Amino acid sequence: MKVFSTFEEIEAATGEDLGASEWLTVDQDRVNLFADATGDHQWIHVDVERSKEGPFGGTIAHGYLTLSLVPWLGSQVFSLQTPGAKLNYGVNKVRFPTPVLVGSRIRAHVKITTVTDIPAGKQLTVQHTIEIEGQDKPACVAETVVLLLP
Repeated sequence: MKVFSTFEEIEAATGEDLGASEWLTVDQDRVNLFADATGDHQWIHVDVERSKEGPFGGTIAHGYLTLSLVPWLGSQVFSLQTPGAKLNYGVNKVRFPTPVLVGSRIRAHVKITTVTDIPAGKQLTVQHTIEIEGQDKPACVAETVVLLLP
C-alpha cells in the first residue's frame, strides 16, 4: 500500500498507477443486502432463478453497489495521511462497461490523475478502474474527487 503523508508526495504521484487491491468475490448475500438498503429489488439482481433465463445468465450486482465498493477497495491501495481533513467531494465521471455476475471477483486499479490547488487546500482526482477477473472490459471506471484541507 502506498501511504502519502505530504501534499508534495501526492503531487509527485500524479499519473502513477498505484497498484491494485485484493480480489473481492461479489456474492448474492452482498447484492441482496444492497437491494434491501436501496430498495432496488429488480429481478436481475435478486431473483436467482428468473435471472438464469435473463440476458446475463444469472444475477448481477447493482452498478451502484460496485461504485460503493470504490472507497474500500481503494483503501487497500493507498492511504492519505496528510494533516487536515479529507473530504469526499464527488465523482466527475462513472461508467459501467461490463456487468458483474454474482460470484465474480473484482478488484480496483488506482491512479492519481490530477492534484489542483484550491483556496481551501488541494483537490485530488483519482481514477478507479474496477476489473472483473477473467474479463477484458472493466466493471466500473470512476473518477473520484477528494478535498484535502491543511
